[in-house]
Amino acid sequence: MQKIIACIDGSVYGPSVCDHAGWAAARLQLPVELVHVVQRQFENIAYADFSSGMGMGGQDRLLQELAVLDEQRNQMLVQRGTVVLQEAEARLKEQGIAQVTTRCRHGSLVEAVAALEEQADLIVIGKRGEAADFDKMHLGSSVERIVRAMHRPVLVTSRAFRPIERVLVAYDGAASTRRAVEALCNNPLLAGLDWHVVMVAGPSPAAEGHLEWARERLNATGRPYTLERLPGEAETVLCDYVRTREINLLIMGAYGHSRIRQLIVGSTTTQMIRTCLIPVLLYR
Repeated sequence: MQKIIACIDGSVYGPSVCDHAGWAAARLQLPVELVHVVQRQFENIAYADFSSGMGMGGQDRLLQELAVLDEQRNQMLVQRGTVVLQEAEARLKEQGIAQVTTRCRHGSLVEAVAALEEQADLIVIGKRGEAADFDKMHLGSSVERIVRAMHRPVLVTSRAFRPIERVLVAYDGAASTRRAVEALCNNPLLAGLDWHVVMVAGPSPAAEGHLEWARERLNATGRPYTLERLPGEAETVLCDYVRTREINLLIMGAYGHSRIRQLIVGSTTTQMIRTCLIPVLLYR
């Protein structure tokens, strides 16, 4: 059975992840699995650095003490993770989501989510985790790794959930953004919303061909929509559109072939995730 995977930590984005996962679960009629990952702090410590000048007995005692400290910290983090998951589960059930499971794992968040990806219809993660620099608006490192590694759609949540009524697809004709348009037309998650599809490009036969493809797909639904080609810099145009049209959800392709081609380092997509105060749904 398919499900929604929601990645939960102790950051301020935790409630937002729950609320966005609950919104998606209600629209898709799917259960939610909450995933919390405990990472061991001392696994990669070079213990030899602490044992200079010690005899063998002293080194053994030091290693034993470090192992005990590691285990104590690990137990504390597991207990804390259990509380985080319990609170998240209670929040979702308060929203009427009856089917909620929890999973606390050790190791890497990417590995944990990858192990569950085949069962997922959607992966939900906060824009920043506990270790991210909020003042500098850095993306959480897990966001980058998960979007690069996963093949399912990833919903990167904003700091707080707001009702989602108007959605914008940043379209460039690439395969990933065509999948985003197909999702707009066919995915119950996006049904009944106010659809906007914008291509940031100058006039050209290629651009017109891409727009015609999107127009045919959208017309086939029989629903109203807005389809536009706008000139300018992608980041500026899209941010302005989000603000002026009061867009609640931005949908982008994780990899494209134009100004929004690269995903993470130095790309328009990264900048949009960082600066837009709305959730971003990414398609591969």
